[in-house]
Amino acid sequence: MSSLQIDHTALVKELAEVSARFETASPGDIVRWALERFDGDVVYACSFQDIVLLDIAHAVDPDLEVIFLDTEAHFDETLAYRDEVAQRYDLNLTITHPAPGATPCGQDGCCAARKVAPLKEAVKGRAAWLTALKRVDASTRDKAPIVSWDEAFGLVKLNPMATWTDEDIASYEQTHELPIHPLIPQGYLSIGCAPTTRPVAPGDDPRSGRWSNSSKIECGLHEPSSS
Repeated sequence: MSSLQIDHTALVKELAEVSARFETASPGDIVRWALERFDGDVVYACSFQDIVLLDIAHAVDPDLEVIFLDTEAHFDETLAYRDEVAQRYDLNLTITHPAPGATPCGQDGCCAARKVAPLKEAVKGRAAWLTALKRVDASTRDKAPIVSWDEAFGLVKLNPMATWTDEDIASYEQTHELPIHPLIPQGYLSIGCAPTTRPVAPGDDPRSGRWSNSSKIECGLHEPSSS
């Protein structure tokens, strides 16, 4: 067995132990650990519906690189909100774009071309990435670890908000008077690209408004195999 394999095995074991320990840790402590453990080589892929983690992570490190995946099919409201939030926090913001000729939004393979491929390029060579994934988001996420090795992207993945509920998020937003995505009050509770996202009725699964005319649940960023 090569030293690289040994090191990788040791890292995976370490991450599993850390993940179990972090089940009761605060998101801020998890972000702080990641920055210390990986010498600051951490990025946050933010959809800009995830303002709670953004607020927490920015308080830990105002210079943290934030990556926004511009699929070139977002709602105008999403882009305006992104700009508002970026200005509010003076973010170190990186905006990705799909390659020319990428599969149009709504067609098979669009997320792979417009989200997954640009993010893979943006995190290439980095040590770790943060996401705002929560276990309550979808059945595909209910066992997501807080810290793990992400085979698909080739780096450590951290989900500091994994144990939070939607009620926890709403309470934090209210307590800290955070600006909310303007489409949320209109019933858009899980906001993706404009052609494939619709509002949901009260009491419906929030993610039922994503890819509502298909059986699709994940875009490829958070497949169970990479959690």
